[in-house]
Amino acid sequence: SDDLGESYAGVFQVQGFHNESRAFLFQDSWRNVRVKEDVAEVMLQKLRDKTEFTVLATLKQERLNSGVLLSIHYAEHRYLELESSGQRNEIRLHYRTRDQRQHTEGFPYSLADDRWHKLSVAVSVSHVVLHVDCNRIYERVIENPSMDIPSDTTIWLGQRNQAHGYFKGIMQDVQLVVMPQGYISQCPDLNRTCPTCNDFHGLVQKIMELQDVLAKTSSKLSRAEEKMQGLDGCYCERSCSMNGELYREDERWTDGCRNCSCYNGTVQCETISCPPPQCPPDSAPAYVPGTCCKECQPVCLFRGRVYVEGDLKSVRDSSGNCLLFECQKHSMQRVENAPCPELTCPESEHITLTDRCCKVCRGHHFCVEGHSPSCVENSECVNLEAGSCCSCKDGYRALRDDSAYCGDIDECAEGKHYCRENTMCVNTPGSFMCICHTGYIRIDDYSCTERDECTTGLHSCDENAICFNTVGGHSCSCKPGYVGNGTVCRALCDGLCQNGGSCVNPDTCICQQGFTGKRCETDIDECTDGFVECDSRAICVNLPGWYHCECRDGYHDNGMFSANGESCEDIDECATERHSCANDTVCFNVDGGYDCRCPHGKNCTGDCNHDNKHKHNGQIWVLDNDRCSVCSCQSGLVMCRRMVCDCESTTADLFCCPECNPGLSSQCLHQNRLITYSSGDTWVENCQQCQCMSGEVDCWPMSCPPVVDCEFTQVPEGQCCPHCITDPCQADTVRNDITKTCVDENGLTRFSGAAWTKHRTECTLCQCKVRQRGSWEYTQTVGDRHTLIYCMHSHILMNVLIQTDRYTDTHLHTEWEPDTHAHAHTHTHTHTHLHTEWEPDKDRHLQKGV
Repeated sequence: SDDLGESYAGVFQVQGFHNESRAFLFQDSWRNVRVKEDVAEVMLQKLRDKTEFTVLATLKQERLNSGVLLSIHYAEHRYLELESSGQRNEIRLHYRTRDQRQHTEGFPYSLADDRWHKLSVAVSVSHVVLHVDCNRIYERVIENPSMDIPSDTTIWLGQRNQAHGYFKGIMQDVQLVVMPQGYISQCPDLNRTCPTCNDFHGLVQKIMELQDVLAKTSSKLSRAEEKMQGLDGCYCERSCSMNGELYREDERWTDGCRNCSCYNGTVQCETISCPPPQCPPDSAPAYVPGTCCKECQPVCLFRGRVYVEGDLKSVRDSSGNCLLFECQKHSMQRVENAPCPELTCPESEHITLTDRCCKVCRGHHFCVEGHSPSCVENSECVNLEAGSCCSCKDGYRALRDDSAYCGDIDECAEGKHYCRENTMCVNTPGSFMCICHTGYIRIDDYSCTERDECTTGLHSCDENAICFNTVGGHSCSCKPGYVGNGTVCRALCDGLCQNGGSCVNPDTCICQQGFTGKRCETDIDECTDGFVECDSRAICVNLPGWYHCECRDGYHDNGMFSANGESCEDIDECATERHSCANDTVCFNVDGGYDCRCPHGKNCTGDCNHDNKHKHNGQIWVLDNDRCSVCSCQSGLVMCRRMVCDCESTTADLFCCPECNPGLSSQCLHQNRLITYSSGDTWVENCQQCQCMSGEVDCWPMSCPPVVDCEFTQVPEGQCCPHCITDPCQADTVRNDITKTCVDENGLTRFSGAAWTKHRTECTLCQCKVRQRGSWEYTQTVGDRHTLIYCMHSHILMNVLIQTDRYTDTHLHTEWEPDTHAHAHTHTHTHTHLHTEWEPDKDRHLQKGV
């Protein structure tokens, strides 16, 4: 509606998808956008009992919003509702089945991304097709929807009702199209070759009818041949047949609102032109059954109003009794009332009529009472609130003002057809056909082309896409289960693949090393599953996606950083004064620890020194800087441990044991807002280790094992930690040693890591990357095609990236971005509260590009 933004609170007119189009911004959660009753009834009349319809919309939905686009419901019954859920990233179609059950069909797809989208949901009997941005996303067989919609059904826009399902964002061009393949009005270039389910059922019915006609025709033909044998000597006159009647040559007759004649065996008809009748004062023009034009009919004057012959009028007398009168021969004559049937609806649903004394229930079917026979030619009866009327069928227009007689619309002559290039429009009763010109191939019902690029293989569609031939070319649409632009399609996995997994087929993930599960959601514990055997001086520590052999307490690495912990060696706590022995004892180093021994002949207390404080043997205390750690002194040795959490105890310290807090305030939402974690739970997100702590999310970079004796490193795709490689041109990070140099093409010395523009070129960037001896590489951007060439001249390694065909001014500068490896040891924290937006800090990842 043009005044939507003015008539409804919470809705504002804004610029639409195109610069000059208008759209409406839906905000707030107290609006009430319901279609007016008279407009809703017109829409519902078009939709009732239909098996083929399409819902179209152009929208821009706010992120994470879950709202209803269009809802048609009566009480709690949703006959047709289209919803987009940003929380679950899916589109939902709600409807009632023919056995009056509520059904919901869900399509995994994210519309709530704050971007413009064209949406189309086409239903044909038990077949539904979902298009987004003119790409066919899903095609399914569903239970048959029932469009047996009762009266007083409401239609809502942008919400389900006054309290739920509020859509937040911008919408325009919301349409309910009752026609086959209605999405063509939104995307005219889409393929329309295949028949819909409704078309198929109609074709089957037509075939059965044709078989019956063929059998009857064969029988008639046999009898006709017998009669013709006796008519060889007779004079034959060409006759015409119409509506089961036979007419002779030059015979004329009236058929409804047309004057027809038989000429040379062909029926020719013209619309009757009705002159206004000149009626005497005591009569008025009115339609008479069986005639096209109005005729003068007697009138009656009753209580200040004029009634035509046959009109009925009910009135109430002083006692409240209903009296029924009929206009007969210029006077209103009382007629006998028939007994009124008992009504089954509540009294609030009763409707009083002016032409009868008996009340009826709201939604009464007036057409079955005998009014429908007055809808004669190409017209059908339509129920109204307090009566009925005639309406022309699709493809016809009214020949008189009450629409009882309708004539065919010549879409071809009036330009109201969809026939496109290389076709000829042919009018048919109530519709039209598009006939291909000679030598052209049909694309769909409306267009033809000179060649079929899809069947000949001359297309650019992905192997997981469907090719559609178009005029002068073709278009591509990804198959169900895949997403993309058709030229490139990738598999769509419901719920996405986690921890770097790759979606290779619909709903199929290939996991990175170290993870397993349908969604790669489970970390493989290499330590407990027996994949790893660490040295006796080290302990296996499981990490997300990998493991690490970490030196045990009392040991430290000697700098060799061996993978299995062989480089762990004993720490001499006595020599380094990292012990807690009191002054009356002597520290004695042992493998993996130390011992406080009492000299021979002395009586030692067994006390301890800790943080420059004296502790008695057997004393237990809480650390000053950590109230959750408890220490004890045992014969000169200090042993500390974390406080044990017993959540069944009523005295549990919730500060040290947040997992014992049952309140919702201690829970956290995952970054995708779909998963809830309890306090103490941990997970991995974008190469960061995350933990829920009393309602706040704390994330820090994952720990990676040190990479030693390695000059060039690279982080493989889908992983978080760097690996050693030998090719400097493929490296993500390079350790630049300024003591090493390169010699460029002009003989100039360049330090390791230096970059320069090649002489007399603007699009060639060079950098010195050390590889044993000084080497350098340069990257040249000259076009679309890439060829990698390696040349060795004395001590120079040349890596030339050549592109041919077209000159562009594009540098592959990302290969020499500043080294971000320094972030690897920075422990950063990101906090968020429950129900708040959260994005991992990409600048704090361990390596560039992760």
